[in-house]
Amino acid sequence: MPVRQLPETIVNRIAAGEVVERPASVVKELVENAIDAGSTRIDIFTDGGGRRRIGITDDGAGMTHADLALATDRHATSKLDDEDLLAIRTLGFRGEALPSIGSVARLGITTRHASEPHAWSLHVDAGDKSPIVPAALSQGTRVEVSDLFYATPARLKFLKTDRTEAEAIREVVRRLAMARPDIAFSMAGEQRAPVTWASALPGPAGQLTRLGDILGPEFRLSAIEVHSEREGVTVEGFAAAPSLTRANALGQYLFVNGRPVRDKLIIGAVRAAYSDYLPRDRHPVVALFVTLDPQEVDANVHPAKTEVRFRNAGLVRGLIVHALKEGLAREGRRTAANSDGAVLDSFRPNFAPNFPPRPAGNWDWRRSPSYPVSPMPSFDGSAALAEPGQATFDVGGPSADMRFEPAPNHDLIDRPLGAARAQLHENYIVSQTRDGMIVVDQHAAHERIVYERLKASIAANGVQRQLLLIPEIVEMDEATVEQLLDRAEELAGFGLAIDSFGPGAVAVRETPALLGKTNAGSLLRDLAEHMAEWDEALPLERRLMHVAATMACHGSVRSGRRLKPEEMNALLREMEDTPNSGQCNHGRPTYVELKLSDIEKLFGRR
Repeated sequence: MPVRQLPETIVNRIAAGEVVERPASVVKELVENAIDAGSTRIDIFTDGGGRRRIGITDDGAGMTHADLALATDRHATSKLDDEDLLAIRTLGFRGEALPSIGSVARLGITTRHASEPHAWSLHVDAGDKSPIVPAALSQGTRVEVSDLFYATPARLKFLKTDRTEAEAIREVVRRLAMARPDIAFSMAGEQRAPVTWASALPGPAGQLTRLGDILGPEFRLSAIEVHSEREGVTVEGFAAAPSLTRANALGQYLFVNGRPVRDKLIIGAVRAAYSDYLPRDRHPVVALFVTLDPQEVDANVHPAKTEVRFRNAGLVRGLIVHALKEGLAREGRRTAANSDGAVLDSFRPNFAPNFPPRPAGNWDWRRSPSYPVSPMPSFDGSAALAEPGQATFDVGGPSADMRFEPAPNHDLIDRPLGAARAQLHENYIVSQTRDGMIVVDQHAAHERIVYERLKASIAANGVQRQLLLIPEIVEMDEATVEQLLDRAEELAGFGLAIDSFGPGAVAVRETPALLGKTNAGSLLRDLAEHMAEWDEALPLERRLMHVAATMACHGSVRSGRRLKPEEMNALLREMEDTPNSGQCNHGRPTYVELKLSDIEKLFGRR
């Protein structure tokens, strides 16, 4: 078959296969165009999960008659002042979205520029452009897409249900709305109730308001502001406290120069920053905004522009880790139990009646829970009704240690964790502060203290090594061996000494003493796999910290041990001086706090 030039319609449909994967892709491209046009409000409407209809209306700059005539031509764009693809400052730049959409659907564009006497309208039907005609529109642009993929019916088979496609659209708009809190968004459709996000004030406060509107009030209450800057790269945003977690990493959002991107860089960096706070199967919720010179990041690596490539990925990753660790250390004593009202809610009594379900037919009053269990001689206030007992207050025998002086030391009351007043159930320390009370889990608190001491010792004295009597030879492919040897110095800092042993082999001469007897081959393969994915030595560090955490767990004050008042106060003072003391090594809170005002609310005094 001879080589021939494909027709323009076929070229556009091929391009649509890359740019327009599903209705959410159409919404993403059109909303990005609206943002680039300087809009302050964007309205999105969908029907049938975006298959039947998509409507995007904005109040941006609009287009002139000449611009509209070129807008649906392939590779026609107003967003590149020159031909430098490494200085991209807009969300779109390829000039492929509108012609690709118009080649597989019915596309209608109505727009008005401030210099035009009226609006202009253009329609594209499966690649066929209609003449431009006058239209009515006060400002901005309105784009309507209907019958998506009707020109390529085979693509319809790969779409999911209307509800699934609508949820994908919703997620796209959520990400764009998080990136631009200064723009008001509204979203409506038949699958969900309409949603409106008002524009927020500039700065971190407005950013947190928009993130709270989208991610929920739990995130707003537990959010920790993070910031780090070096060599022209700025990382800022908000991260949830360690006690607000999810089962997957879908709650981690990264924005690069205002562009929502999905990058494996953030997953590894966030995992490293939270490694001291969370178990391995839990993931935090974060929203990070990276700002840097466009010359230092390549946005032209994916047709849908959902991925970017950094010139110095190590610097960006290091800044993300530093920003998160610094923020978590600064708010080390914050836990979700102390910030989201969970403590107060747990004290509220539940007065819901616990009546058995009423059977069909006639009701027998003798089966009522209030039926007297014995004859009532007289109504003298005695409890003769068969009410269920209040098991909530059945606490058994006394288990509190109250060996205290009547008045606590006023100097201790003014400390952040107050003065110890009692020990309950040989595990919980009750302390009094100037404006409330605190309950401390003594085992979890001391576990964190011992763990931080071990970490400090490792950082100060290094990881103790154990020399293998006979070096262990591990065989792997040559590329993996080279990758490990390139990081040999970093691995040596964690106590793992390796040398080259010919092509495709590594000799392990020393291993970390903390790990005891370990399988060097399994350890190296785990490291190699993780480095290939994340470009870091996290598995070895995690193993060492896991051993340190286990040692801390076994070396800390056990539950069930009675403590003297001096020991309780000493534990509270150590918690105040220990970083990250708000959570134990497993992510659980070490203490909960109840303010005096909350106690007064419980008793109706406020």
